Amino acid sequence: MSLSSLLIQFRLQPPAAALRPGYRLLEGLPPEGSALNRLLQQVGEPPRSEARWQQVLERSAWHLTVLREPELLVGFVRVTSDMALNANLWDLAADPLDEACSEIYVTLVGTALAKLRRELGGCSISLAAPPAALQALEQHGFVIDPGGIRAMGLRLD
Repeated sequence: MSLSSLLIQFRLQPPAAALRPGYRLLEGLPPEGSALNRLLQQVGEPPRSEARWQQVLERSAWHLTVLREPELLVGFVRVTSDMALNANLWDLAADPLDEACSEIYVTLVGTALAKLRRELGGCSISLAAPPAALQALEQHGFVIDPGGIRAMGLRLD
């Protein structure tokens, strides 16, 4: 995972991309832990227990999912925030085998940023993202290691 920071002028954001037919973007409907594990393992992340998934979803401010017909989870991101100055995007993932993978990343990032702009305009946004998401992140104004500043993270298992 690459860590990225956001240097962004919210007024200059491109509109969120629309998903192609057969795909749906949903907010608030929590996916099953097994579906989340399958998706995250496809982007190189370790699985989590059902109890852990329940805990992180409950502690998130909100989350977005992308489903491909019939009901296959192909995209996900969740947001935590102090509801004032900071927001974090977690578990950003799109199925790398799906033909719409890049569109899914663009839609998830664009929709998440638009929602944050409405709810918490001016907050600092950070995230950890797989390399496949970098193009979508850069399209929405994220800068990797701005000014040579590198972030570090500690994974607590």
